[in-house]
Amino acid sequence: MIYRDIIIRKPWIVEISDHAYNRALQRRIYSFMIEATIKGGRIEHFGKNYIKFIMEYKRGRVICVGEKKTHNFIKILTIELG
Repeated sequence: MIYRDIIIRKPWIVEISDHAYNRALQRRIYSFMIEATIKGGRIEHFGKNYIKFIMEYKRGRVICVGEKKTHNFIKILTIELG
């Protein structure tokens, strides 16, 4: 299933790559969990241009790893359950 979503989390526009979304579904991480993690999760900056959105769930923590493409645009590269 091809899925491309844009999520707004001020001050950023966040886009999820197709590959990241498909891998998340294989790991049984569903779209509502991804959206909640990006909109309401904790933010950690690492490296020069990378960012993590992290949220705790009963099954574990969902981590969305993204790259800052411009000052207000982030592309999610991978989504994992930690």
